[in-house]
Amino acid sequence: MNMNLSRSIYMLALAGVFCACQPSFKAEDLTTEGLVDPLAIDSTVPHMSWKLSCEENGAAQTAYQIIAATSEAKLNEKDADLWNTGKVSGNESVGVPYDGRTLSSRSFGYWKVRIWNEDGKVSPWSEPASFGVGLLEDKDWADGACFIGVEQPDEESETAPLLRKAFQAVKDGRILLHVNSLGYHEAYVNGQPVSDAVLNPAVSQFGKRTRIVTYDVTPLVHEGENEVVLWLGKGWYQTHNDAIVPGGPYVRAQLEAVTVDGHEVLAFTDSSWKAAESNRRTFGPWRPHHMGGEIVDARIALPDLLPNTLDKLAWGSVKVADIPAHKATPQMCELNRIVETMHPVAAYRTSDGSYVYDFGTSFVGSTEIKMPVTEEGRMFPIYYEDYCLKDVEEFRDEEYYDYYIGNGKTPGVFSSKFNYKGYRYIKIKGLEEQIPLTDITGGKIRTDYRGDASFACSDEDLNAIYDMIHNTCHALTLGGYMVDCPQVERFGYGGDGNASTPTVQTLADLAPLYMNWIQAWADCQRENGDMPHTAPNPYPAGGGPFWCTFIIPASWQTWLNYGDRRLIDRYYPNMQRWIEYAESNCKDGLLQDWGPTDYRNWYLGDWATPVGINQTDPLSIDLVSNCVLSDAYATMSKIAKVLGREDDAAVYAEKHDRQNSLIHKTFFDQEKNTYSTGTQIDLIYPMLVGATPDSELDDVRKTLVSETEGRFKGFLSTGLVGIPVITQWVTREGEAQWMYDMLKKRGYPSYLYMIDNGATLTWEMWDGDRSQIHNCYNGIGTWFYQALAGISPDEAQPGYRSINIRPQMVDGITWVEASKDTPYGKVSVRWDLNGKDFTLKAVIPAGSSAIITLPDGNVINVGSGRHELECKL
Repeated sequence: MNMNLSRSIYMLALAGVFCACQPSFKAEDLTTEGLVDPLAIDSTVPHMSWKLSCEENGAAQTAYQIIAATSEAKLNEKDADLWNTGKVSGNESVGVPYDGRTLSSRSFGYWKVRIWNEDGKVSPWSEPASFGVGLLEDKDWADGACFIGVEQPDEESETAPLLRKAFQAVKDGRILLHVNSLGYHEAYVNGQPVSDAVLNPAVSQFGKRTRIVTYDVTPLVHEGENEVVLWLGKGWYQTHNDAIVPGGPYVRAQLEAVTVDGHEVLAFTDSSWKAAESNRRTFGPWRPHHMGGEIVDARIALPDLLPNTLDKLAWGSVKVADIPAHKATPQMCELNRIVETMHPVAAYRTSDGSYVYDFGTSFVGSTEIKMPVTEEGRMFPIYYEDYCLKDVEEFRDEEYYDYYIGNGKTPGVFSSKFNYKGYRYIKIKGLEEQIPLTDITGGKIRTDYRGDASFACSDEDLNAIYDMIHNTCHALTLGGYMVDCPQVERFGYGGDGNASTPTVQTLADLAPLYMNWIQAWADCQRENGDMPHTAPNPYPAGGGPFWCTFIIPASWQTWLNYGDRRLIDRYYPNMQRWIEYAESNCKDGLLQDWGPTDYRNWYLGDWATPVGINQTDPLSIDLVSNCVLSDAYATMSKIAKVLGREDDAAVYAEKHDRQNSLIHKTFFDQEKNTYSTGTQIDLIYPMLVGATPDSELDDVRKTLVSETEGRFKGFLSTGLVGIPVITQWVTREGEAQWMYDMLKKRGYPSYLYMIDNGATLTWEMWDGDRSQIHNCYNGIGTWFYQALAGISPDEAQPGYRSINIRPQMVDGITWVEASKDTPYGKVSVRWDLNGKDFTLKAVIPAGSSAIITLPDGNVINVGSGRHELECKL
């Protein structure tokens, strides 16, 4: 490929897009702590962010001014009573820390910002944004506020109770409802839902922390007597978990009117509340391969939750629960929502008379079915299946299901409320006729984060792989963490998280979600510094050092992808303690099997490898585990530098070098030019972490290529840990062609094997065993952006403040286009290859700069500001 280009050509192309006219610009998309108008944050020093909106090239921020006030009326330079920065020189627009009047629980403020451009012109003020501080201390709860629930008569099928309380209100200020539930909750005021969110709150570490979700219910409250209703479901709060108080679900709530001058508590949970059974019960443990279910009884269903309707129920006393002391803190990530609905595309009758409905794609979320009139008291099982069925008779019953009970008089509705499912097919037994497809609705549920990314190229196979990974990552980010699989375990595995974090953080703005998830990891850490394999951590789960180290790379990636340093600031001591624990399990400097505990099992290297690769071989496990420790040292050194801990940075860098020397000395076979078992991960991981000396690199690369072509028949042959390791290495080393050739392989094991066998989301195993909605193999996702499109963040200026654009060319692809939302705006790249002619078009968001490296090696430095440019070879 001849890529000759004179510097004058691309410089003219760059200069030709600048606009001489005065740009129009403004600040928009204001967030506080990464959230849009949060009602209740967990900090009194919030961080403010905004984006520069401008259509003209070259526009950049050179200064800003923030004002904040206790009311919108005071949100002006003269009256701002919380904060006025004055004009501050600089282009900071992400995570600017609040430095105004001291805040406390229940503080509430409005803020806006204006900016100056490169010509010294000032923009209009932005639209106002707002933020509130939540209940930060135990004393913020009213005396007597307690957790309440009901007596559960049957542990096998527990009621999802309704709790009710009347209260008096005078319309003055904002009226907030704080809900601190052990289990899921929905809240209603005067019969109206306070939110369209579902499955609240986000997860937290059981027994250590619970989440407070705050709702603004001002529009729902009227003068005089009102009513609040809480509807509870168990969720993760199951009796099989030792950290859970049995008999729940339980809730603590407080309703209060808040003004600038203070607050008045209108109601709080105590023994005066009343309880009644709803038409909904939950059953079954949340254990692997079960994950519970719901029973919806149409015989006692209510048309609404208005006070007059509720009066018809039999109301009794609530149970006051004795809940052990723990931390209750405001939820710092978005709520879950149904982001898309769909109907089945086909229906089939099975030999036993059941009906199977196919949605045409796998998804994770809710189910709603309009049921016909059925026999009174008859229970209809509704089964769910994630496997790609070649024959509907293969449907697996008795594992993953709900029930609907008919009333014999009228049609009814089955709907999931306090559980969710991962599936493609449903099977309903006992129906006399097929339900119309439009009467069955699936709802995709995820944490309602912002941002997205897109990728497409001239190769449809690669587009199919990318789409599968993109959809899987979005499907598994719910509840304020990433689940490994929704239908088997629902664990926030650190191994799966390490494998997918660079990908999923490329696809969306997940800084708030990671704030929630990493806090759970910190809460899970033991006194000796050890970490479990999953957070939350209800009981032991399998893994190894790659799982336990999650808090280090995930916090670093959050800094790298979003410019958000809160995690590395808060949890650096936790990271140090884990390093110390790992070192205590080293012998002669090398990490060794530390054995199982009552909170974690196994000691893995790689996992979910193809048939024929022995992932239990101690040689491979030890090599992988020590490469994990080496990588952790390197990341800790970088984190320490960001935090200004230069001495720590030097110590960790020295340990990294020492670990690498031991890895090479112990595991390298000089005669065969191979490491350990010679698998792809064993050969690549030492090169990735820098353990392979420069003098050996070429020989190890040759071994890798020959082993891949011979032993592995040209396939990508590794598992959960190996996929991100290989992805990082091939991207860094420019080995796009080698990766492309492996991805194009059909047959087992490959992504195309999944797709050719009906997969729409990625599987847990290359052969489709166990789960067919899983977070094992999504680490490849960054390759599409960072290698083919060439878009990657810069460690020196994180959060895409500086953007590296370096597309890697492969034979077989003639065009690529990709875009992604960044903290500074959307970056996009499109390149085309027509014979020997190469064209690259890029849009750089205002607030960012870019370094563009063309395929011929020429480099274009694009200064800070919005730029739309075209380069030709």
